[in-house]
Amino acid sequence: MSSSPVPASSSKHVSRQALLLEMLAGVVDPRDPRGRRHTVAALLAVAVGAVLTGARGFTAIAQWAKDAGPARLAVLGMRKVADESTFRRVFARLDADGLDQTLGAWAVTRVRTVGGRRVLAIDGKAVRGARKRGAAVSFLVAALEHTTGVVAGQVGIDDKSSEITAARTLIERLDLDGAVVTMDALHAQRETAAKIRAAGADFVLAVKGNQKTLHTRLKALPWKDVPAWTTTQRGHGRRATRTIKVLQAPAWIEFEGTVQVAQLRRTVTVKGKKSVEVVYVITSADVTAADPATLAAWIQGHWAVENKLHWVRDVTFDEDRSAAAAGATPQVMASIRNTVIAILRTTGWTNVAHALRHHARDLDRPIRAILTA
Repeated sequence: MSSSPVPASSSKHVSRQALLLEMLAGVVDPRDPRGRRHTVAALLAVAVGAVLTGARGFTAIAQWAKDAGPARLAVLGMRKVADESTFRRVFARLDADGLDQTLGAWAVTRVRTVGGRRVLAIDGKAVRGARKRGAAVSFLVAALEHTTGVVAGQVGIDDKSSEITAARTLIERLDLDGAVVTMDALHAQRETAAKIRAAGADFVLAVKGNQKTLHTRLKALPWKDVPAWTTTQRGHGRRATRTIKVLQAPAWIEFEGTVQVAQLRRTVTVKGKKSVEVVYVITSADVTAADPATLAAWIQGHWAVENKLHWVRDVTFDEDRSAAAAGATPQVMASIRNTVIAILRTTGWTNVAHALRHHARDLDRPIRAILTA
């Protein structure tokens, strides 16, 4: 993970009117000024345009740039079409964490609030192609906004064992004042909860066997005496029933700031086969901010990160089979994909694959999308 300091243009206090091209102009160029033919901002903007049409690697990016031609690319700051080796060489040397902070600063101004609050899921994802090729970054920890599926920030690390530390770094970088942060059981750590609270946000943390004592004591609470709030969803031969029960946090909870605890039971029936999962949750949000229905929605929203981000990058963009592994490239390309997803989600697209095909049919469409993003 990069040790570079957080720049002034981090995710804090960025104007809603700031356009993507303006933000890219602030990305630091690692090259010697002599002999530069293309700015970093132009290279990144063109790469975003290519990925908006479904480009998955440097060859496809360079081909799209050639097809678009210098007249179109000039509005993105590129007067002479860059070749594949230029994209490959420059992206490998970029400060990937710095780029993520810049793109996150832009993205966070595009997210919506739920009940007046931003709700962010922090979760990690392996970049399997990079891991196989021994890249410096093979695991990414991202903050995903629940409603739109926009990535508000990301940190790259070389191993999943560092995910807890990376998540704390991300929490410190983001503007979380007034937000809600949801995290899975790996992050049910007192220090992590404290950092979320110090950032002015509420935490919603799942508790499983890695916190054995806490899990055992939560499981032993008198849940049978607690009123339940239940919802059922049906579709595609699948029925999912979610039942949540909420209690005031017992005094023995050692996570400072915990106000409520919950038991969530999820029963899924597919073709007559039933599966049941029970999850315990602790949160610093009180009942006025998080009644049972709201808390259940936050928990369910966290599970959706798989479909809204991981699945899209794996399946639609084929990220896990990407051969780009040199230097910062895996994280830079993931950041570009995150940005493309943000552009599409915030302009009303719900099916990313359909959106890519739409933009691929007209060379001007991705350029217009970037200019207005």
